[in-house]
Amino acid sequence: MLKSLKPELIEVWPGLAPGETTTAVGYDIDDGDGDIVRRTGVTSPELFVYRNGSENSGPFVLVCPGGGYEILASGHEGADIAVWLNSLGYTAAVLHYRVPFKRDGALQDVQRAVSILRSRASEFGIDPDRLGVMGFSAGGHLCARLSVEGDNRAYEPVDAADEFSCRPSFTMLIYPAYLADGSERAQEVVPHAGMPPIFLAQSEDDSYFCTTAYSELLEKAGVSYKNAVYSTGGHGYGLRAPSDVPASKWPEDAAAWLAKLSFK
Repeated sequence: MLKSLKPELIEVWPGLAPGETTTAVGYDIDDGDGDIVRRTGVTSPELFVYRNGSENSGPFVLVCPGGGYEILASGHEGADIAVWLNSLGYTAAVLHYRVPFKRDGALQDVQRAVSILRSRASEFGIDPDRLGVMGFSAGGHLCARLSVEGDNRAYEPVDAADEFSCRPSFTMLIYPAYLADGSERAQEVVPHAGMPPIFLAQSEDDSYFCTTAYSELLEKAGVSYKNAVYSTGGHGYGLRAPSDVPASKWPEDAAAWLAKLSFK
């Protein structure tokens, strides 16, 4: 089991999140599968920062778990990913954004989280110009939407943290969902030339398979990208795909892309 320092908790909003009337951090659902953590009922989002135990100014990765915008797969698509990123020498954070069924609230949460992290970059020993996001499944859709919006903030600034950019420096979409609506692209994630570089990873037997079609749109828009496609793997595996499954190679491919990424 990978290990890292105990994460630091940051409350995303000072008081109520926009449009909310309660401050609930959510609760974990016990459905008999003790190996998977499923959190829901979040109206007060939280940010967990995982330091790698050494000062570094390398890329900082904000992780957004998936869960269909109904729950957060906060273990294998959240904490486990942050610890793995620590093992690569990177500082990471995991966002518990609002669920269930709060897509616009989730966008506000991730924009606010990026701005908070940039506002505290010196404290965490990170380079604010190398702060990117990694999303899984619905979290991938959320990160794609964040990347499309850039600095078009979805809420009124609330304090000095919001003076910092909410545009990610890079984006990593791991088996993303909802990037297409049937045969049509989803309008809220239509690519444009101002987007950051993007890494995509997905297997062809994923019921949400969309990265090849989305890559074609990125190509047309002039966005730098890398699309890693695997023959099998399914969906929702995080770092737990069996070693003989092609999709188990995504962490290696993602790490190689991130290591070679250049920043302007």
